[in-house]
Amino acid sequence: MGKTFSFFNQKGGVGKTTSVINIATVVAGFGKKVLLIDLDSQGNATSGVGIEKNENESTAYQLLVENSDPAASIKKTTIESLWIIPSNAHLAGAEMHLISQEKREFILKEQLKKISNDYDFIFLDCPPSLGLISINALTASSYIIIPLQCEYYALEGLGQLLNTYQLVKKNLSAELELGGVILTMADFRTNLTQQVIEEVRNYFKEKAFQSVIPRSVKLSEAPSFGKPAVIYDPHNRGSLAYTELGKEFLMRFGSDDDRKDFARVVQETVVSTTPEEMQNTEAAPESEQPQAAQTNP
Repeated sequence: MGKTFSFFNQKGGVGKTTSVINIATVVAGFGKKVLLIDLDSQGNATSGVGIEKNENESTAYQLLVENSDPAASIKKTTIESLWIIPSNAHLAGAEMHLISQEKREFILKEQLKKISNDYDFIFLDCPPSLGLISINALTASSYIIIPLQCEYYALEGLGQLLNTYQLVKKNLSAELELGGVILTMADFRTNLTQQVIEEVRNYFKEKAFQSVIPRSVKLSEAPSFGKPAVIYDPHNRGSLAYTELGKEFLMRFGSDDDRKDFARVVQETVVSTTPEEMQNTEAAPESEQPQAAQTNP
């Protein structure tokens, strides 16, 4: 049975969708069958992997509101071993319909039971708000992954996010666990970034991923080309960081063989990369032209 992960933060603009599509791509590149479910009506994860947001197609809206067969909504992406249930603007009206449904917090969980054995990992891209869709995602998941921007305001809202997690765990899904915290948009030239990283690691201990995602123009640019950054330009600093994060993810949540394969590689990378080196990388200019598209990171 595949493991289900909610990428969730009530604050928008923290790199949530960028994280989920790039980690999904990296994990799929190592031969894992990955299903990405776009639960945000903006459909950024959908367009981010090159799928058109067609208003007439079967999407996450049909999955949640019309109780349609999940298989009818699954689309194959151009990325090997990566599938998606897309989203579009119709999903914005789903909350209104869900309110009157019986066991409304468990609709997605029941739907995923029908397909969970078909995939190694199921990634849920949650909307940046706490509503019934996000509650459905958290209730359906084994783990919550929190992307956290390396800025003061991101830390300020962390308490509310953790409170939400504890409430869902207590009242709806006792098996829900905190899978990890991803530090995003880091600028190693600033003291604030260093302070945020230190505070997060002191508080979350081993739950904080060691791979830190730097600010990168290419990470912002890639979605406009309908590609994850690790494919759009695999050699820029942001893509390299996501590739390492994907390995770390597999080391943490993958099979015993995955842990053996990646444990040594991740340890060597983390030990050999100092904040000063990351700062020098940040200051270096990125390549102007993207690399040729490829199906593996």
